[in-house]
Amino acid sequence: TLLGDSIRMIGYGLLVPELLGDEYEVFQPNVNCKFAKNTLRGLFDWSKDMYGSRIIHWNNGLWDVCNLFGDGLFTSEAEYVDNMLRIADILVAKYDKVIFATTTPVARENQYNKNADIKRYNDLIVPLLVEKGIIINDLYSVVLSDVDKYIRKDDNIHLSEEGIAICSKQVADIIRAVAESLEDDVSEKVNIYRENDDSNGAPV
Repeated sequence: TLLGDSIRMIGYGLLVPELLGDEYEVFQPNVNCKFAKNTLRGLFDWSKDMYGSRIIHWNNGLWDVCNLFGDGLFTSEAEYVDNMLRIADILVAKYDKVIFATTTPVARENQYNKNADIKRYNDLIVPLLVEKGIIINDLYSVVLSDVDKYIRKDDNIHLSEEGIAICSKQVADIIRAVAESLEDDVSEKVNIYRENDDSNGAPV
């Protein structure tokens, strides 16, 4: 399952299913997941479609750190952390592996989102998610390496074609690696099971 805002919906979510290929069944909401709080609410509605997913790849942040009116960010640090940890707890309890993609940077010309805020919120939430066993996909650093190339110049926030390509590859690669680790876990359990068989073949 892919969860996230428009960086997912009109970004990496367009290519990741194709990159993963027929071995993977991918669900993603056909709506923008927007704020962390909106994603938290959406988990209830999307739960049936997410049933059977073993891996969740998730991002939230750009909507939360947006400042449209000059009176502060839409979501305070405390509220962001609270909503994100509630999402994390739900996902960790229900699915085998959870991956969080850090919030991507914006162009310097963006009037409403600032990279200092994005970095601060990333730095705030990432250690707390790691403590819960969530894997981090650092899309922030990928895009930051060449913002002029990877962010669209017409809106200064969404991924360009090059940005979509590089982020999609990173998302697909980390999902594939996590999936392989799950297969290894299953293989290990099978081996342990066989090693502990007694003489008549019944498991110990």
